[in-house]
Amino acid sequence: MSTTADLLKDAAALFPDEVVTQAHVRHLDLPFGAGRFALVTLDNGFDHTKPTTFGPASLANLNTAIDQIEAEAAAGEIVGAGITGKPFVFAVGADLKGVELLTNHEDALAIGKGGHEVFKRLAGLAVPTFAYYNGAAMGGGVEVGLHCAYRTVSRAVPAFSLPEVFLGLVPGWGGCTLLPNLIGADKAVSVIIENSLNQNKQLKGEQVFDLGIADAVFDGADFLEQSLLWTAQVLRGDIEVERPVIDRGEAWDQAVAKGRFLADGKVHGAAPAAYRALDIIAAAKNGDLQQGYDAEDAALADLIMSGELRAGIYAFNLVQKRGKRPAGAPDKNLARPVTKVGVVGAGLMASQLALLFLRRLEVPVVLTDIDQARVDKGVGYVHGEIDKLLGKGRINQDKANRLKALVTGVLDKAEGFADADFVIEAVFEEIGVKQQVFAEVEAVAPAHAILATNTSSLSVTEMASKLKNPERVVGFHFFNPVAVLPLLEIVRGERTDDASLATAFAVAKKLKKTAVLVKDAPAFVVNRVLTRFMGEVQNVIDEGTPVEVAEKAVEPLGLPMSPLVLLELVGPAIGLHVSQTLNRAFPDRFTVSPNLKAVVEAGKRGFYVYDSGKPELDPEVAALLKQGDTVLTEEQVRARVLDAVAQEIGLMLDEGVVAEAQDIDLCLITGAGWPFHLGGVTPYLDREGVSERVNGKLFLSPGVASVPV
Repeated sequence: MSTTADLLKDAAALFPDEVVTQAHVRHLDLPFGAGRFALVTLDNGFDHTKPTTFGPASLANLNTAIDQIEAEAAAGEIVGAGITGKPFVFAVGADLKGVELLTNHEDALAIGKGGHEVFKRLAGLAVPTFAYYNGAAMGGGVEVGLHCAYRTVSRAVPAFSLPEVFLGLVPGWGGCTLLPNLIGADKAVSVIIENSLNQNKQLKGEQVFDLGIADAVFDGADFLEQSLLWTAQVLRGDIEVERPVIDRGEAWDQAVAKGRFLADGKVHGAAPAAYRALDIIAAAKNGDLQQGYDAEDAALADLIMSGELRAGIYAFNLVQKRGKRPAGAPDKNLARPVTKVGVVGAGLMASQLALLFLRRLEVPVVLTDIDQARVDKGVGYVHGEIDKLLGKGRINQDKANRLKALVTGVLDKAEGFADADFVIEAVFEEIGVKQQVFAEVEAVAPAHAILATNTSSLSVTEMASKLKNPERVVGFHFFNPVAVLPLLEIVRGERTDDASLATAFAVAKKLKKTAVLVKDAPAFVVNRVLTRFMGEVQNVIDEGTPVEVAEKAVEPLGLPMSPLVLLELVGPAIGLHVSQTLNRAFPDRFTVSPNLKAVVEAGKRGFYVYDSGKPELDPEVAALLKQGDTVLTEEQVRARVLDAVAQEIGLMLDEGVVAEAQDIDLCLITGAGWPFHLGGVTPYLDREGVSERVNGKLFLSPGVASVPV
């Protein structure tokens, strides 16, 4: 029978590059004469920018620390034991780099069992145990604390979560079993399922206490001191911790049913993790912890060996690593400083851009438009949004006053842009209009100023073609809503120089956007992929497939919204315009739907009405539709749509629109909200055999976003 130590030793051999967390034990005398106490501090030796994680060697260190405490507890040398983290970080869970290296089910099972065996020993100590959540706590970091008898949390904790379902795992070191038994199934489903599927939403310290996960909450400044005072009072019997009785009846079943409804709404059965977690929560109703731990081990091993998890980790790494070091960006030392920003236009998009530049750069921002009323409306929008931030307590009055003073609006571009370093246009999507705007700006802006365009589909090269200095024109394509979607497609025109491009990337970084370098090709990345995707859905409707069949066909992808709901969000007129642009560029692959044209000409906002609260085909739109008599099944529609997407991505890579398939996935995740379990889209196309069927090869090398052979 192999021991926990053997298990972890074998696992550590598979993961030689682990950033190892130490578990330092120190002893202190508690206040009020409560007795001698052992405190474990988790620390990997780096500052908070490299958070503490649990790989096999780290778990082994914690196991060794518990050996010591167990002996002291058995000998009556201590009255209790606690666990806390280094400054700003408690622990952020399993080390995902180690998970990526696992190639068989047995090793994956060992990781689950190893974590359980170590953490369970905390619950089995002969003295009461305490977890002090002093900083960020996620996944296994949260779970190690759940094995303790008591928990305190700092109000300063910025991020606390069980994010496993978001990545394609389950909380597999006790989370699915212990949390519902601590706070009830309903609250546990919110933390494990709802928050994870809601873009990995984090809890703050106060919320952790309100949910009942922690028994006490203290301010960050003297958190550990207050926690130890509280511990002493608990051990002396001066404070009695009361917890609510858990409803193990119908309420438990209803909570699990709610979780399934949430999962269906987000992933439509396309990713297994949420459903596996819910099965374990459902079974935890009887309070049998060991049965729950065994189920967690099995689920963890199965999911670690699944394509969805590997795609999830791949997506996570794209966002966290590649997104922060854009492929092909020039030397950042070439970037010029930006001390004033000009915005041409004062409509909604321009106003959103002005607000973003203002908040992130905190430099003067000036808007211009064709009449004073529009300028006033744009500046008024920015002021209104600053007031909202003030009202929510996100900024103080002094900051609000300062930001408002920095934003102005003028009619005269010469007055507004004479000393601007960066001017961005957000005017009507028509090449002649854009060329005229840039000619006017070039005449008045300084020679070094970057001229940026927020075009979604037009040629940046053509836009710059009539200027004296086309080398300073760069595409700077944001996604709507600007405040929410992180992607920024940075487009290099044929004559854009390195200094202008470097400045654009430096500004993107200050704006906290994920910048991807793209070639000046029609509709760049996201709009080209989405237009081909939506165009194929539209084609099958035009040919005769009912709208609801075409929409349901792509549900198994688990996309954030259906194609026609997305069309409504974008606006049918914009969708039509982009499809016309792409049809001119690639008439053999991009069609212009006569039905979409009819919907736009009729002034409809979309295909649906929401009278019942659910989307239903608008009878007026139904009357406009002219369909053929070719009716496809959901499977046939899905195959056609995926084949079209795989073909288009293959062609984009051949054309060098981006450096690699990874950049297309990064764009779809951050610009269109495509799910992590698809890895963007190329891992899914590879996994489903579409890539090879259409292009004769995979997009990614085996082992990238898939289980290594």
